[in-house]
Amino acid sequence: MFTSLGLAGMFVSAFLAATLLPLGSEAVMIALQQNDYAPLSLWVTATAGNVAGSWVNYIIGFKAGRPGLKRLLKISEQQFKQAEQRFARYGAASLCFAWVPVIGDPLTMLAGVIRVRLTLFLALVTFGKGLRYAVILWLLPY
Repeated sequence: MFTSLGLAGMFVSAFLAATLLPLGSEAVMIALQQNDYAPLSLWVTATAGNVAGSWVNYIIGFKAGRPGLKRLLKISEQQFKQAEQRFARYGAASLCFAWVPVIGDPLTMLAGVIRVRLTLFLALVTFGKGLRYAVILWLLPY
């Protein structure tokens, strides 16, 4: 479905993949790359879409705060405290791993709750997600 939309489909699939929805964007990237889309265009589009989705997560966390995020993620106070402690242990640099399945989306929401500076958030998330998509593209035969 997304591949028929070209780069717009790449952006949308990458955006949605960065939310709590159980979607991925890799298949769209592979299909478009095999249909001769330029790797640089795919990389920029996928990275931008995925970072935009993470930014939405950040805003949700920022607006919902601790109580709202606990309800949304269906976690206890103890689980929330453990997540905060892990974040404190590894620091904001852990946002470079916002692309990791299962932990990435809640991590970006937690960053909003604890008010990580937005410029730092965007820089670290962009670095991690951009590197991930670069590796995927590098591994694909062209």
